[in-house]
Amino acid sequence: MIARTRRARLVAVLAAASVLALGACTSANEIEEQASSDDGRTALTVDTSPDQEPVHSTASDEAIALLPPGVVDDGKLVVAVGAFTPPLSFLADDNATVIGNEPGIAQLVADGLGLDLELITTDWSNWPLATQSGAVDVTIANVTVTEERKELFDFSSYRVDNLGFLAQADSGLSVEEAADVAGLTIAVGSGTNQEKILLAWDAENRAAGLEPVDVQYFETDGDSILALQSGRLDLYFGPNPTGAYKAGVAPQDFAIVGTVNGGWAETAQIAVATAKGNGLAAAITAALNHAIDNGSYAELLERWGLTSEAIDASETNPPGLPKP
Repeated sequence: MIARTRRARLVAVLAAASVLALGACTSANEIEEQASSDDGRTALTVDTSPDQEPVHSTASDEAIALLPPGVVDDGKLVVAVGAFTPPLSFLADDNATVIGNEPGIAQLVADGLGLDLELITTDWSNWPLATQSGAVDVTIANVTVTEERKELFDFSSYRVDNLGFLAQADSGLSVEEAADVAGLTIAVGSGTNQEKILLAWDAENRAAGLEPVDVQYFETDGDSILALQSGRLDLYFGPNPTGAYKAGVAPQDFAIVGTVNGGWAETAQIAVATAKGNGLAAAITAALNHAIDNGSYAELLERWGLTSEAIDASETNPPGLPKP
Protein backbone atom coordinates (compact mmCIF):
# COMPACT_ATOMS: atom_id res chain seq x y z
CA MET A 1 0.00 0.00 0.00
CA ILE A 2 1.20 3.56 -0.79
CA ALA A 3 1.38 5.78 2.27
CA ARG A 4 -1.08 8.68 2.29
CA THR A 5 1.72 11.20 2.91
CA ARG A 6 3.50 10.08 -0.24
CA ARG A 7 0.22 10.12 -2.12
CA ALA A 8 -0.46 13.69 -1.06
CA ARG A 9 2.85 14.83 -2.58
CA LEU A 10 2.09 13.03 -5.83
CA VAL A 11 -1.41 14.48 -5.93
CA ALA A 12 0.02 18.01 -5.69
CA VAL A 13 2.31 17.34 -8.64
CA LEU A 14 -0.56 15.94 -10.71
CA ALA A 15 -2.81 18.88 -9.96
CA ALA A 16 -0.06 21.29 -10.98
CA ALA A 17 0.37 19.42 -14.25
CA SER A 18 -3.30 19.71 -15.26
CA VAL A 19 -4.10 21.49 -18.51
CA LEU A 20 -7.24 23.16 -19.85
CA ALA A 21 -8.32 21.73 -23.21
CA LEU A 22 -10.65 24.35 -24.67
CA GLY A 23 -13.39 23.64 -27.21
CA ALA A 24 -15.88 25.86 -28.98
CA CYS A 25 -18.09 25.93 -25.89
CA THR A 26 -16.23 25.14 -22.68
CA SER A 27 -16.97 27.83 -20.12
CA ALA A 28 -19.97 27.36 -17.87
CA ASN A 29 -21.42 30.76 -18.78
CA GLU A 30 -21.04 30.04 -22.50
CA ILE A 31 -22.89 26.75 -22.13
CA GLU A 32 -25.77 28.44 -20.33
CA GLU A 33 -25.96 31.19 -22.96
CA GLN A 34 -26.11 28.60 -25.74
CA ALA A 35 -28.86 26.67 -24.02
CA SER A 36 -30.93 29.81 -23.38
CA SER A 37 -30.65 30.87 -27.03
CA ASP A 38 -32.70 27.86 -28.18
CA ASP A 39 -34.99 28.72 -31.12
CA GLY A 40 -37.85 26.48 -30.05
CA ARG A 41 -36.25 23.05 -30.13
CA THR A 42 -35.78 21.24 -26.84
CA ALA A 43 -32.35 22.01 -25.42
CA LEU A 44 -30.50 20.16 -22.70
CA THR A 45 -30.86 22.16 -19.49
CA VAL A 46 -27.45 22.38 -17.83
CA ASP A 47 -26.78 23.46 -14.26
CA THR A 48 -23.25 24.85 -14.20
CA SER A 49 -23.33 26.33 -10.71
CA PRO A 50 -20.64 25.23 -8.24
CA ASP A 51 -23.21 24.53 -5.51
CA GLN A 52 -25.35 22.15 -7.56
CA GLU A 53 -26.46 19.05 -5.71
CA PRO A 54 -24.58 15.99 -7.00
CA VAL A 55 -26.51 12.89 -7.98
CA HIS A 56 -26.06 10.47 -5.08
CA SER A 57 -26.30 6.72 -4.73
CA THR A 58 -26.59 4.83 -1.45
CA ALA A 59 -24.17 2.57 0.37
CA SER A 60 -24.05 -1.01 -0.90
CA ASP A 61 -23.37 -3.70 1.69
CA GLU A 62 -22.13 -5.99 -1.08
CA ALA A 63 -19.69 -3.42 -2.44
CA ILE A 64 -18.41 -2.46 1.02
CA ALA A 65 -17.82 -6.12 1.90
CA LEU A 66 -15.63 -6.44 -1.21
CA LEU A 67 -13.29 -3.59 -0.25
CA PRO A 68 -9.76 -4.95 0.21
CA PRO A 69 -8.15 -4.21 3.57
CA GLY A 70 -5.35 -1.67 3.67
CA VAL A 71 -6.28 0.26 0.50
CA VAL A 72 -8.85 2.90 1.50
CA ASP A 73 -8.74 2.50 5.26
CA ASP A 74 -8.87 6.28 5.83
CA GLY A 75 -12.46 6.37 4.57
CA LYS A 76 -11.62 8.43 1.48
CA LEU A 77 -11.72 7.55 -2.21
CA VAL A 78 -9.24 9.65 -4.20
CA VAL A 79 -10.24 9.82 -7.86
CA ALA A 80 -8.41 11.30 -10.84
CA VAL A 81 -10.68 12.97 -13.41
CA GLY A 82 -9.81 14.70 -16.65
CA ALA A 83 -9.23 18.39 -17.15
CA PHE A 84 -11.54 19.60 -18.78
CA THR A 85 -14.02 18.60 -21.50
CA PRO A 86 -17.78 19.12 -21.18
CA PRO A 87 -19.81 17.11 -20.36
CA LEU A 88 -17.23 14.68 -19.01
CA SER A 89 -15.31 16.93 -16.63
CA PHE A 90 -15.15 20.73 -16.59
CA LEU A 91 -15.23 23.79 -14.35
CA ALA A 92 -18.39 25.30 -12.91
CA ASP A 93 -19.19 29.03 -12.88
CA ASP A 94 -16.62 29.68 -10.15
CA ASN A 95 -13.80 28.33 -12.38
CA ALA A 96 -12.74 26.11 -9.49
CA THR A 97 -15.37 23.41 -8.83
CA VAL A 98 -15.15 20.35 -11.08
CA ILE A 99 -18.48 19.12 -12.43
CA GLY A 100 -19.58 16.72 -15.17
CA ASN A 101 -20.36 13.08 -15.81
CA GLU A 102 -16.99 11.69 -14.69
CA PRO A 103 -17.01 13.43 -11.29
CA GLY A 104 -20.61 12.23 -11.05
CA ILE A 105 -19.60 8.60 -11.63
CA ALA A 106 -16.91 9.07 -8.99
CA GLN A 107 -19.57 10.25 -6.54
CA LEU A 108 -21.79 7.23 -7.24
CA VAL A 109 -18.86 4.88 -6.66
CA ALA A 110 -17.80 6.62 -3.44
CA ASP A 111 -21.40 6.55 -2.18
CA GLY A 112 -21.75 2.86 -2.97
CA LEU A 113 -18.52 2.12 -1.10
CA GLY A 114 -19.51 4.26 1.89
CA LEU A 115 -16.49 6.54 1.36
CA ASP A 116 -15.89 10.27 1.17
CA LEU A 117 -14.85 11.54 -2.26
CA GLU A 118 -11.77 13.57 -3.15
CA LEU A 119 -11.36 14.61 -6.79
CA ILE A 120 -7.99 15.32 -8.39
CA THR A 121 -7.86 16.84 -11.88
CA THR A 122 -5.01 15.64 -14.04
CA ASP A 123 -3.92 15.70 -17.65
CA TRP A 124 -4.62 12.54 -19.64
CA SER A 125 -0.94 11.64 -19.91
CA ASN A 126 -0.63 11.44 -16.11
CA TRP A 127 -3.40 8.99 -15.27
CA PRO A 128 -1.41 5.75 -15.71
CA LEU A 129 1.36 6.83 -13.34
CA ALA A 130 -1.11 8.32 -10.87
CA THR A 131 -3.09 5.09 -10.71
CA GLN A 132 -0.16 2.69 -10.62
CA SER A 133 1.77 4.67 -8.02
CA GLY A 134 -1.12 5.06 -5.62
CA ALA A 135 -1.27 8.83 -5.99
CA VAL A 136 -4.97 8.19 -6.60
CA ASP A 137 -7.10 5.17 -5.83
CA VAL A 138 -8.86 5.16 -9.19
CA THR A 139 -9.04 7.05 -12.47
CA ILE A 140 -12.37 7.99 -14.06
CA ALA A 141 -11.36 9.92 -17.18
CA ASN A 142 -12.98 8.42 -20.28
CA VAL A 143 -10.50 5.53 -20.31
CA THR A 144 -11.18 2.84 -22.94
CA VAL A 145 -10.59 -0.78 -21.95
CA THR A 146 -7.85 -2.41 -24.03
CA GLU A 147 -6.14 -5.76 -23.65
CA GLU A 148 -2.80 -3.97 -23.40
CA ARG A 149 -4.00 -1.74 -20.56
CA LYS A 150 -5.45 -4.75 -18.75
CA GLU A 151 -1.89 -5.98 -18.21
CA LEU A 152 -1.32 -3.03 -15.85
CA PHE A 153 -4.82 -2.07 -14.68
CA ASP A 154 -8.13 -3.56 -13.62
CA PHE A 155 -11.33 -2.07 -15.00
CA SER A 156 -14.98 -1.61 -14.04
CA SER A 157 -17.09 -0.61 -17.05
CA TYR A 158 -19.60 2.25 -16.82
CA ARG A 159 -20.26 3.56 -20.34
CA VAL A 160 -20.25 2.50 -23.98
CA ASP A 161 -17.36 3.98 -25.96
CA ASN A 162 -19.15 5.73 -28.82
CA LEU A 163 -17.91 8.14 -31.47
CA GLY A 164 -20.29 10.59 -33.11
CA PHE A 165 -20.69 12.47 -36.38
CA LEU A 166 -21.60 16.08 -35.56
CA ALA A 167 -23.29 18.15 -38.29
CA GLN A 168 -25.16 21.41 -38.63
CA ALA A 169 -28.70 20.94 -37.35
CA ASP A 170 -30.28 21.38 -40.77
CA SER A 171 -27.71 19.36 -42.77
CA GLY A 172 -30.05 16.52 -43.68
CA LEU A 173 -27.11 14.11 -43.40
CA SER A 174 -27.28 10.64 -41.88
CA VAL A 175 -24.34 8.29 -41.30
CA GLU A 176 -25.02 4.59 -40.82
CA GLU A 177 -22.25 3.00 -42.92
CA ALA A 178 -19.06 3.79 -44.79
CA ALA A 179 -20.84 4.74 -48.01
CA ASP A 180 -22.62 7.59 -46.22
CA VAL A 181 -19.38 9.57 -45.80
CA ALA A 182 -18.26 9.30 -49.42
CA GLY A 183 -17.53 12.71 -50.94
CA LEU A 184 -17.95 14.62 -47.68
CA THR A 185 -15.52 16.99 -45.97
CA ILE A 186 -14.90 15.67 -42.46
CA ALA A 187 -12.68 16.86 -39.62
CA VAL A 188 -11.03 14.30 -37.38
CA GLY A 189 -8.31 14.33 -34.75
CA SER A 190 -4.89 13.08 -35.88
CA GLY A 191 -3.80 9.79 -34.30
CA THR A 192 -7.24 9.01 -32.86
CA ASN A 193 -9.48 5.95 -33.12
CA GLN A 194 -11.91 8.02 -35.16
CA GLU A 195 -9.20 8.86 -37.69
CA LYS A 196 -8.37 5.16 -38.02
CA ILE A 197 -12.05 4.34 -38.64
CA LEU A 198 -12.58 7.19 -41.09
CA LEU A 199 -9.52 6.28 -43.14
CA ALA A 200 -10.60 2.63 -43.22
CA TRP A 201 -14.06 3.63 -44.41
CA ASP A 202 -12.54 5.92 -47.04
CA ALA A 203 -10.34 3.10 -48.35
CA GLU A 204 -13.39 0.84 -48.52
CA ASN A 205 -15.31 3.49 -50.46
CA ARG A 206 -12.46 4.14 -52.90
CA ALA A 207 -12.18 0.40 -53.59
CA ALA A 208 -15.91 0.41 -54.38
CA GLY A 209 -15.51 3.33 -56.79
CA LEU A 210 -17.14 5.91 -54.49
CA GLU A 211 -15.95 9.49 -54.03
CA PRO A 212 -13.12 9.97 -51.51
CA VAL A 213 -13.53 11.71 -48.19
CA ASP A 214 -11.86 15.10 -47.86
CA VAL A 215 -10.22 14.54 -44.46
CA GLN A 216 -9.41 17.75 -42.58
CA TYR A 217 -7.24 18.21 -39.49
CA PHE A 218 -7.45 21.13 -37.07
CA GLU A 219 -5.32 22.08 -34.09
CA THR A 220 -8.20 22.14 -31.59
CA ASP A 221 -11.74 20.93 -31.13
CA GLY A 222 -12.83 24.57 -31.15
CA ASP A 223 -11.30 25.15 -34.58
CA SER A 224 -13.19 22.14 -35.95
CA ILE A 225 -16.48 23.38 -34.54
CA LEU A 226 -15.99 26.85 -35.99
CA ALA A 227 -15.27 25.30 -39.40
CA LEU A 228 -18.42 23.21 -39.10
CA GLN A 229 -20.50 26.25 -38.18
CA SER A 230 -19.12 28.25 -41.12
CA GLY A 231 -19.95 25.50 -43.62
CA ARG A 232 -16.34 24.60 -44.41
CA LEU A 233 -17.02 21.10 -43.05
CA ASP A 234 -19.87 18.67 -43.56
CA LEU A 235 -19.09 16.68 -40.42
CA TYR A 236 -16.90 16.60 -37.36
CA PHE A 237 -16.10 13.03 -36.27
CA GLY A 238 -15.12 12.86 -32.61
CA PRO A 239 -16.02 11.46 -29.18
CA ASN A 240 -19.80 11.16 -28.95
CA PRO A 241 -20.11 12.64 -25.43
CA THR A 242 -18.69 16.00 -26.47
CA GLY A 243 -20.61 16.08 -29.73
CA ALA A 244 -23.87 15.01 -28.12
CA TYR A 245 -23.41 17.65 -25.45
CA LYS A 246 -22.93 20.40 -28.03
CA ALA A 247 -26.04 19.19 -29.85
CA GLY A 248 -27.91 18.96 -26.56
CA VAL A 249 -27.26 22.50 -25.39
CA ALA A 250 -27.61 24.04 -28.87
CA PRO A 251 -30.03 21.89 -30.90
CA GLN A 252 -30.68 24.88 -33.16
CA ASP A 253 -27.04 24.69 -34.31
CA PHE A 254 -25.89 21.07 -34.12
CA ALA A 255 -27.09 17.48 -34.42
CA ILE A 256 -25.49 14.06 -34.06
CA VAL A 257 -26.27 12.33 -37.36
CA GLY A 258 -24.63 8.98 -36.68
CA THR A 259 -22.59 7.02 -34.15
CA VAL A 260 -20.10 4.19 -34.31
CA ASN A 261 -18.42 2.26 -31.53
CA GLY A 262 -14.95 3.57 -30.73
CA GLY A 263 -13.50 0.10 -31.18
CA TRP A 264 -14.95 -0.53 -34.64
CA ALA A 265 -15.12 -3.22 -35.82
CA GLU A 266 -14.69 -4.42 -32.22
CA THR A 267 -16.79 -3.18 -29.28
CA ALA A 268 -15.10 -0.86 -26.78
CA GLN A 269 -16.18 0.21 -23.30
CA ILE A 270 -15.25 3.08 -20.99
CA ALA A 271 -14.29 2.01 -17.48
CA VAL A 272 -12.99 2.99 -14.06
CA ALA A 273 -9.27 2.12 -13.89
CA THR A 274 -7.53 0.79 -10.79
CA ALA A 275 -4.02 -0.55 -10.20
CA LYS A 276 -3.70 -4.18 -11.28
CA GLY A 277 -4.41 -6.65 -8.49
CA ASN A 278 -5.12 -4.19 -5.66
CA GLY A 279 -8.60 -5.64 -5.20
CA LEU A 280 -10.62 -2.46 -5.71
CA ALA A 281 -12.16 -3.36 -9.05
CA ALA A 282 -14.65 -5.93 -7.75
CA ALA A 283 -15.92 -3.50 -5.11
CA ILE A 284 -16.22 -0.67 -7.65
CA THR A 285 -18.11 -2.90 -10.09
CA ALA A 286 -20.56 -3.80 -7.31
CA ALA A 287 -20.99 -0.12 -6.42
CA LEU A 288 -21.71 0.76 -10.06
CA ASN A 289 -24.26 -2.03 -10.41
CA HIS A 290 -25.89 -0.84 -7.20
CA ALA A 291 -26.20 2.66 -8.76
CA ILE A 292 -27.63 1.14 -11.95
CA ASP A 293 -30.20 -0.80 -9.93
CA ASN A 294 -31.32 2.14 -7.78
CA GLY A 295 -31.66 4.56 -10.72
CA SER A 296 -28.98 7.08 -9.73
CA TYR A 297 -26.79 6.00 -12.68
CA ALA A 298 -29.57 6.72 -15.19
CA GLU A 299 -30.30 10.05 -13.47
CA LEU A 300 -26.65 11.08 -13.80
CA LEU A 301 -26.36 10.22 -17.49
CA GLU A 302 -29.61 12.03 -18.21
CA ARG A 303 -28.26 15.16 -16.48
CA TRP A 304 -25.30 15.30 -18.88
CA GLY A 305 -27.06 14.13 -22.03
CA LEU A 306 -25.34 10.73 -22.19
CA THR A 307 -28.25 8.31 -21.90
CA SER A 308 -27.37 6.82 -25.30
CA GLU A 309 -24.12 5.52 -23.79
CA ALA A 310 -25.68 3.75 -20.80
CA ILE A 311 -24.83 0.12 -20.05
CA ASP A 312 -27.14 -2.48 -18.53
CA ALA A 313 -24.56 -3.75 -16.04
CA SER A 314 -20.99 -3.01 -15.01
CA GLU A 315 -18.42 -5.73 -15.59
CA THR A 316 -14.98 -6.26 -14.09
CA ASN A 317 -12.29 -6.47 -16.77
CA PRO A 318 -14.61 -6.80 -19.78
CA PRO A 319 -13.09 -7.76 -23.14
CA GLY A 320 -10.83 -4.95 -24.30
CA LEU A 321 -9.71 -3.76 -27.68
CA PRO A 322 -7.04 -6.11 -29.06
CA LYS A 323 -3.38 -5.23 -29.02
CA PRO A 324 -2.08 -3.47 -32.14
